[in-house]
Amino acid sequence: MKIACRNIGVLLAAGSLVAGLAGCAGSIGAGSTAAATSPAASASPQLSGTVTVYAAASLKATFTKLASEFEAKYPGTKVALSFAGSSDLVTQITQGAPADVFASADTKNMSKLSDASLVDGKATNFATNVLTIAVPPSNPASISSFADLAKPGVKVVLCASQVPCGSAAQSVEKATGTTIKPVSEESSVTDVLGKVMSGEADAGLVYVTDVKGAGDKVKGIPFPESSNAVNTYPIATVGTSKHKDLAAAFISLVTGSEGKKVLGDAGFGAP
Repeated sequence: MKIACRNIGVLLAAGSLVAGLAGCAGSIGAGSTAAATSPAASASPQLSGTVTVYAAASLKATFTKLASEFEAKYPGTKVALSFAGSSDLVTQITQGAPADVFASADTKNMSKLSDASLVDGKATNFATNVLTIAVPPSNPASISSFADLAKPGVKVVLCASQVPCGSAAQSVEKATGTTIKPVSEESSVTDVLGKVMSGEADAGLVYVTDVKGAGDKVKGIPFPESSNAVNTYPIATVGTSKHKDLAAAFISLVTGSEGKKVLGDAGFGAP
């Protein structure tokens, strides 16, 4: 009986040791899992600082909205926007302007920046746009077609030839055999729109998105010949950027679902 009792004591001690080891093992496992899934271990680096975006004038409304969304999505960041004709922006960047992102209204001006080795990686096409005729709400010159812009006495304003909207206008003129003699040539599409809204011009060639954004301040007259000049918009990180993480995040917003919705709502087409 003494031997049996001794055996029972050994068994009980062994059982306690096994239970203790199991408890330790459970604690170790739980601690390891907690460490692997802790917020500190899995969190991505926090973005902060200012990203400077140079964008075509026709993107002003959409990029201003996207900039606000970006700053809300990444607290601690700021988007500094600069809008002008794409050709003017290329000149500024090649002369050393501190841009992080460049968004052009055509591929030609993006290629100029790429040829100067000032594009980091490859540009991404994110939208398309086409021309339309903008006239004052009363349409004083009774414009109804692209050919009407060539009539004597009609005061037409165009973009300069080096600006994407001006290059597109030339393409349509060439395709249709029409010669327009503008009373002025502007450095950006927003300047053309401004002259129409102020009554300084009877008509101007702008993008469909500009007319939509102007509301009842102008009247848009679409013309089928505009299909001869569809502008594709590319975006890229500038090679000299010192904030490439911010630039990449902004480009991701523009080319992602949020950007597509904002651009689509404004009248831009898909690339």
